[in-house]
Amino acid sequence: MPDTATTAAIDPVTVEVIGNAIASIADEMGETLVRASYSTNIKERRDCSTVIFDAAGRTLYQAEHIPIHLGSLMGVVEAILERHDVADIAEGDMFIGNDAYTGGGTHLPDIVLAAPIFFDGELVGWATNLAHHADFVDRGHAHIYQEGLRIPPIRLQRAGTVQEDVLDLILLNCQVPHERRADLRAQIAANRFGVQRFQALCERYGVPLLTRAFDELLDYAERRMRAGIATIPDGVYRFEDQFECDEWDETLTFKVEITVKGEEIHLDFKDNPPQIRAGLNMVETATLATVYYAIKCVTDPDAPPNAGLFRPITVSAEPGSILNAVSPAAVNGRTNTCQRVVDVVHGALAQAIPDRLIGACNGAVVSSTFTGVNPRTDRFYVYLETLGGGFGARATKDGLDGVQVHITNTSNLPVEGLEPEYPLRVERYELVTDSGGCGTWRGGMSFRRKIRALHDECRVNCRGTRAKTAPWGLLGGHDGGTYRIERDDGVAPFEKSVGWLNTGQAIAIVTPGSGGYGPPENRDPELVERDLREERISPEVAREVYGMKVKA
Repeated sequence: MPDTATTAAIDPVTVEVIGNAIASIADEMGETLVRASYSTNIKERRDCSTVIFDAAGRTLYQAEHIPIHLGSLMGVVEAILERHDVADIAEGDMFIGNDAYTGGGTHLPDIVLAAPIFFDGELVGWATNLAHHADFVDRGHAHIYQEGLRIPPIRLQRAGTVQEDVLDLILLNCQVPHERRADLRAQIAANRFGVQRFQALCERYGVPLLTRAFDELLDYAERRMRAGIATIPDGVYRFEDQFECDEWDETLTFKVEITVKGEEIHLDFKDNPPQIRAGLNMVETATLATVYYAIKCVTDPDAPPNAGLFRPITVSAEPGSILNAVSPAAVNGRTNTCQRVVDVVHGALAQAIPDRLIGACNGAVVSSTFTGVNPRTDRFYVYLETLGGGFGARATKDGLDGVQVHITNTSNLPVEGLEPEYPLRVERYELVTDSGGCGTWRGGMSFRRKIRALHDECRVNCRGTRAKTAPWGLLGGHDGGTYRIERDDGVAPFEKSVGWLNTGQAIAIVTPGSGGYGPPENRDPELVERDLREERISPEVAREVYGMKVKA
C-alpha cells in the first residue's frame, strides 16, 4: 500500500485521477442497473440514478442521469445514521427507503438502496442508487398516505442476505410484484458493484489519502461554482410565472427573488402558495436539487457534480408551502412543479445574463400511464412514460425538438420496445407544427404520441402542465405551444385527465413546445423558408408572423 502520510501535499494529478475514478464507479453502477433491470421504465427509459457518498453522506459524485433524483438521495445517509448506530452496521448490509419525510425519497415510486462500504473494518463510503418503480397506480393524491407504500430507511439486506420478510412486505403492497422483485435485484447488484470498485480504490491509495482527496474535490467544485456565480452581475432579480395542472383547479403563481452578491447567491421563495391537497408539493430536498441544477447549468455546467457545488448557494422557502411541504402533503407529481421552479429561476437570471439563458422549455413532465390486464399474459401491467417536448431557443441557435428538459433526463420508450410488452399500439409519433415559439431563433417543437388500446378496460392517467400558460419567449420571442389530450370519436371525456379506453379506442398526447428567442422580424428568411418546407411552421404563421407571401 502506498505511503498515506497526511502531512505531505496531495499531487493535483492524483486528486484528478481519484475524482475520475469515483465518477467511473458511479457511471458503471448506473450501466449495471440499467442492463440488469427488468421493467421498461428502467431498462429502456433509464429512469434511475447512482451516487457515491463519503462516510458522512457528502455527495462525491452523482452520475449524469436525472437531476431531480439528487433530491431523493440527499440526506439518505444521514437518515440511515439517525436510525442505525454505526456500530450495528456491517459489511454486506443494504438499506432501502422511499419516504419523502423520513429520508430516502421525494416521491414514493423512487426507491433508494444504499450500501455501506467498509475497508479494513472502517466505514469509508456509501454506494447508492435510485430506481423509479412504475407500480403505485390508481391512487389518490390528497395526502401521502394515499400514494403508496411508505418505506423509512430500513435494512433490506443484512450481512449479504436479503431479509425475505421485509421484501415480502414490500411486494405485497405492489401491483406488479414480479417486476419489483427483479428491479430490486438489479439495484442490489449495482450497489455490490460499486462497493467492490470503491474497496479496490481504497486498496490502491489508502483511506487517509482518499479522504484528503475527497476534501480537495469538494473544495475544487466550490471554487468553480463561486467563480461561475461571480460572472453574474450583483443585484436582486425577481420573476414570477403561472402554474396550472390537471390535478388542481386553480392557477397558482410561483415567485422567486434572487440576490447575487460576489461569489454567493441566495434564492428566496417567499410568498409562494401553501401546500395543497394534490400530489404537486415539493419537499425541501426536491427544491434544493432543482435549484442546484438551475444554477449549475448557467454558471458552470462542467463543474464536478459533488457537494462542494452547494456551498455558495442558499435557499429559503417557507415550511408548509408548496415548495417546502411538510407531512402529510402528497408529492407524487412534484416533477411538474420542479419544472416551473426552473422556469422562474431562469426567468429571473435572464435579466442579468440573457445571453446564457433560453426561451422557456416545455416546462412540464407530461406523464402517461396505461394500466390493465394484459390478455396475452393475464397479468396486470403498468406502462408509464414521461414525454418530452420543446427545448427553448437560444441566443444563437434554434431550440431542440422533442427532448426531455431540465430536471428529468429519461429516454423515451421506443415503439419497438413498447408494443411487444403491452397490449397497446402506437399509431402516431410526430413533431407538432407551430409548437415552437417564433423568434429570431425558433423554439423547439413538441410531439404528438397517439396510442390505441388493444383490450377493454384500459385505464389512462395523463398528467401535465402548460395547458393554459404557454412556455414564454425571451427578448421578443413568441410563446411556445401548449399541452393537450386529443380523443378519438367515441372516447368518453376524461375527468381531470383520467379515463378509460376499450378495444380499438385511442387518445393522443400533445406535449408543450418552447419559447422563441429574439424578435421574429430578425429571423433569416432562408430559415423561415426551411421551417415552412419542413412543416415546422404553417403557411398561416409564415404569412402572419414572418410576412412571407405564401399561398393558403
